[in-house]
Amino acid sequence: MSNLEREKKPESATPPAGDSVSKTHFIREIIDEDMKTGKFGGRVQTRFPPEPNGYLHIGHAKSICLNFGLALDYGGKCNLRFDDTNPTKEEQEYVDSIIEDVRWLGFSWDDRLFYASDYFDQLYAWAVQLIKAGKAYVDHLSADQIREYRGTLTQPGKESPYRNRSVEENLALIEQMRSGDFPDGACVLRAKIDMASGNVNMRDPVLYRILHTEHHRTGDKWCIYPMYDFAHGQSDSIEGVTHSICTLEFADHRPLYDWFIQTLGIYAPQQIEFARLNLTYTVLSKRKLIKLVQDKHVNGWDDPRMPTISGLRRRGFTPEAIRAFCDLIGVAKSPSTVDIQMLEYCVRQDLNKRAPRVMAVLKPIKVVITNYPEDQVEELDAINNPEDANAGTRKVPFSRVLYIEQDDFMENPPNKFYRLSPGREVRLRYAYFIKCEEVIKDADGNIIELRCTYDPSTRGGDAPDGRKVKATIHWVSAADALKAEVRIYDHLFTTVNPNDDDEGRDFTELINPKSLEILPSAYVEPSLANATPGSRYQFERVGYFSVDPDSTDGKPVFNRTVTLKDEWAKIQKQG
Repeated sequence: MSNLEREKKPESATPPAGDSVSKTHFIREIIDEDMKTGKFGGRVQTRFPPEPNGYLHIGHAKSICLNFGLALDYGGKCNLRFDDTNPTKEEQEYVDSIIEDVRWLGFSWDDRLFYASDYFDQLYAWAVQLIKAGKAYVDHLSADQIREYRGTLTQPGKESPYRNRSVEENLALIEQMRSGDFPDGACVLRAKIDMASGNVNMRDPVLYRILHTEHHRTGDKWCIYPMYDFAHGQSDSIEGVTHSICTLEFADHRPLYDWFIQTLGIYAPQQIEFARLNLTYTVLSKRKLIKLVQDKHVNGWDDPRMPTISGLRRRGFTPEAIRAFCDLIGVAKSPSTVDIQMLEYCVRQDLNKRAPRVMAVLKPIKVVITNYPEDQVEELDAINNPEDANAGTRKVPFSRVLYIEQDDFMENPPNKFYRLSPGREVRLRYAYFIKCEEVIKDADGNIIELRCTYDPSTRGGDAPDGRKVKATIHWVSAADALKAEVRIYDHLFTTVNPNDDDEGRDFTELINPKSLEILPSAYVEPSLANATPGSRYQFERVGYFSVDPDSTDGKPVFNRTVTLKDEWAKIQKQG
């Protein structure tokens, strides 16, 4: 366990023991009841509606699995829709990455790829309808004045002096806004609801603002853009969504969602809110993730330390593991924090079944077997995956000069250290017993070589005379091994909850300076010569690793996905 993991952790959402949990939750209960009563004609239509202003993260994965999973389970459909209503923050790069991530997670929207911008003409027509009904007006208050007039949670707001303009004046002004006659910020279109409402969202919310900015899809056709609250519900209505599933922060927006639809007299989906994912040692705020990228605290959106789906993919997580995690944590109405070890547990469970086993030495020390023939090379059988009976075996070369891990040798070992030390015998995995006879050091006293002898009668098994060893260690043949770079990742933050620091520090002050350790001189067995980026392996006794896209023909690069130790599994068992 790392020093970071030793820190006391908060209470977390702990699922029942076992590898799976029941999928029953309150949203399913709502849908089940709707199916019984025939509401929505027995249809289930959901949607995943990201804003294309950043890369998706593990919290979005929970929503993706929920929305697409419900549609699949009830024989319905799930749309992928981009709520692209703010061209100042949206880019095609984000659209492309979101499409790739949803597909990688294993979900399909068939021909139902939509954009809120597809509906700009209809949304504008509905805005005009509201004006004609006396339910919307053009307001020339500044943004600061609008905030001031809105009041507080304990004090009602006050009406804008422009609130009672005539329908004719408002129609003329909205057309001027659309034609580009006003600069940014000169005025907005607001709904006319109730400035004394106990729900601040109902105090004449803004529907349209002026942005003389080119849109990534509609170009310069529009210079006014709908606010998210106005576009979202109406887009759901246009698409025939039955259950509009949102996170809890939208609960206070639901009366507004319903007001627009009822006032316009259009088809009404049902909005349902659930608790978003919070994860220890992690930030999931899009604003904070953008800051990490822009300020170069990480190496881009797909940095393996990032909780983005692209970062998790590059680190070696599988879509199956992420989907299993989303099932494991369930769906709830109340916020909670999930221990990141639960996510790592799901990754281990998946990779244990599928990842081929190989030998790799991350911090090598040279071993010379003095009684082994200098020109001899043996091909030894090694098991590819003991969890998969069909995985078979492979050949690994064995020769006089090997590399083992520095941690597998101690010159003056303490009690209960059973690995290699002077005069002690250990087993080399798939090979022989060896005994350390001599330790070679450089002028500074650093150990640079171990000289050992081997027992040729112990190949692949126990000693014929019945003697035993207490440790088996891994190794690679020096003559055949591939030199590799290995990147060891730890938590990006030093505290369990970097979102809420007790000392009031900015979250970037809590970044773990040891979140990445690069080992440039590791060695891996030659079977990895043709390993392709994205391939995943278990380095025996070390952990799970994946091949990074930075790899070259001459030198592969591996990212540590997760360790072999599973602290959460221990906690689960003890509980």
